[in-house]
Amino acid sequence: MKSMRKMGLMLLVLTMVLAGCGKSEPKTETANKGDKVKLTIWHNFAGDDLRAKTVRSFIDQFAQENPNVELDAQAIPPDGYRQRLSTVAAANELPDLFFVYAGSQSAELYKAGLLQPITDVMEQHPEWKDKFFEGAFDPFRFEENEIYSAPLGMSATSILYYNTELFEKHNVKVPTTWEEMMTAVKAFNEKGITPIALGNKAPWVAQSTILGSLADRVTGTEWFKNAVAQKDAKFTDPEFVKALGYFKELVDNKAFQEGANSIDNTQAEQYFVQGNAAMMISGAWTLTNLAASATDEQMKAIDVTVLPSIPGGKGDPNTISGGAGGGLALSKRTEGAAREAALKLLYTVSGPEAQKAIAESNSMVMYDTEIDEAKVTPLYYKAFNLVKKTGITPVYDAYLSAEAADVINNGLQELMMGGAPEGIAKKLQDAQARSAAQ
Repeated sequence: MKSMRKMGLMLLVLTMVLAGCGKSEPKTETANKGDKVKLTIWHNFAGDDLRAKTVRSFIDQFAQENPNVELDAQAIPPDGYRQRLSTVAAANELPDLFFVYAGSQSAELYKAGLLQPITDVMEQHPEWKDKFFEGAFDPFRFEENEIYSAPLGMSATSILYYNTELFEKHNVKVPTTWEEMMTAVKAFNEKGITPIALGNKAPWVAQSTILGSLADRVTGTEWFKNAVAQKDAKFTDPEFVKALGYFKELVDNKAFQEGANSIDNTQAEQYFVQGNAAMMISGAWTLTNLAASATDEQMKAIDVTVLPSIPGGKGDPNTISGGAGGGLALSKRTEGAAREAALKLLYTVSGPEAQKAIAESNSMVMYDTEIDEAKVTPLYYKAFNLVKKTGITPVYDAYLSAEAADVINNGLQELMMGGAPEGIAKKLQDAQARSAAQ
């Protein structure tokens, strides 16, 4: 009897061994501790700027802390990144983890069934998830309301930069209302100083930096999103025509320098920082540009705030237009141990420690973190703390169809050359309606 039991045990062991022969471990099972896991990551942080170096350092940190992960990390220059990602996406050969832009790129990859949610890692770290700014995940939430990425940066496009020395010297109040803005415009014009520097040669500038934030103060965000969807709102509605009218009021009162449509944004930044203009409405990119080109003395004279409020406006005046930048996304094909490793890497690169370090590289993040003032420029420190206290409203071209975005961009140039708000509103409505009907 004893020998029979022994023989039965041996047969059981043999059966189990044979069952495992010739079969690889299913990809969906978790690897044992110490087993090698292959993982690929693509990103576009390939430059020598501090932000790129910071992100790469956290990828390197993950590799050092996880020797069982065979990590293939590719840093692809931004100029060629979109095309290369599109090529492998078309062949369904995306890497396990990859940087994806908020907006149309992430939405298209989702619609193609190439992404999987990362909601579970967010839920595992609620103290991390809860410190992202309101709206941070909006571009990465799709139909089933799952989260598909955690943003590594923030696009803030309508910061009001102003020269404190010019305002103090000429006894002009920094505007918080539209009436005060027009008073400031008049006062600086009388002194021979351009009120607002603008370089709109690339026509997206006026739309991205001024119109989105200005119009939101008039219409409110919900109206804009309804107009984009062509549901219960149209761009020919009186409130939007009124918003265009406020922009035209700036033009008619010579708020911008002569030839604003023929100079670029960089030239406008230089014009402003050299003291030729009292204000400039621009994005967070100007923080980086001025830090590289302006003197310490010039930088000391600059402060930041939000655009002024609009009388009777439906939108929140304490806002800046912008939104989430890109973040890391997870391929639908990545499973099991590779998925676990990918989510761990995603948390390393996007988690609290990394968000703080990216912020301290003078780059905006959509994350509530404390930064060391000594590690950043004084102007960035002011802007970062300003953004932490404000809401975020949509940038128009991030939501409009490509055709409609071109129409409003060119329309603002037209307004600056004497065009009428009603005509531009109609062109925009027609373009967006065509897109919504497709």
